[in-house]
Amino acid sequence: MMNQQQRTDLLELQQRSYTEGTVEYINHQWVFFEHETEEALSLDDWIYREIEVFRLKRWRKGLLQEQGKISLGKEIILLKDQDMVRIRKDLIFSLERLLQEVNDDAFFQFVTNLNAMDFSVYDCIYCYNHLIFFEDSSQKSGVNFIVFDNGDSICSVHHHFYYNKNTSDRFEFTLNTGKRMVIEKIG
Repeated sequence: MMNQQQRTDLLELQQRSYTEGTVEYINHQWVFFEHETEEALSLDDWIYREIEVFRLKRWRKGLLQEQGKISLGKEIILLKDQDMVRIRKDLIFSLERLLQEVNDDAFFQFVTNLNAMDFSVYDCIYCYNHLIFFEDSSQKSGVNFIVFDNGDSICSVHHHFYYNKNTSDRFEFTLNTGKRMVIEKIG
C-alpha cells in the first residue's frame, strides 16, 4: 500500500511538472518569460508559492516573496536579471480530485502506465470526473474522461469505475497513433 507521501513523491517526479523560464526586472517589476511559449508574465502572480531558482549549478527551492526575494528556509536570496527559475504547475482540479478518490493500487497503475507512454499527469488538458457527483454514496459507477497532450501525441483515457462491496478500476488508454492499452484492477 502507498502512503500519501509516496503518492506525492510520484507526482513530484513527473515530467513537464514545471513551468520554466527566465526573469527580468522591467519597469520596477519582475517579469517571468516562459521558455516554452515565450509569454511574459508578472512574477507577482506566484508570490508566496514555491519557486526554484538555478544557482551554483543546481536548483534551489524556496518561497517567492515580494520584491524578487526568495525565502530558502532561514536564508533569503534576491533574484537577478536573467535568473533561470521554474514554478511547479498546478494539476487540473478535476484530475487532482480524481487522483485523490482512486485507491492506491489504481493510482499507481494509472500514473506509471501513463508515464510509460511518455505522458505526465501535468500534460492533462481536459478531465471530466464523474466521481465528484456521488459525494458519500456507497455505490459508485460510471466513466471519467481524461485527455493528455505531451506536445508530440494525444492520449485519451476512459476510466471505468465500479465501487461497491468490490471495486473495479479499468483504464483504457488510446493514443492518436491508434496504439491502445487497457489495465484493470479488481479488488
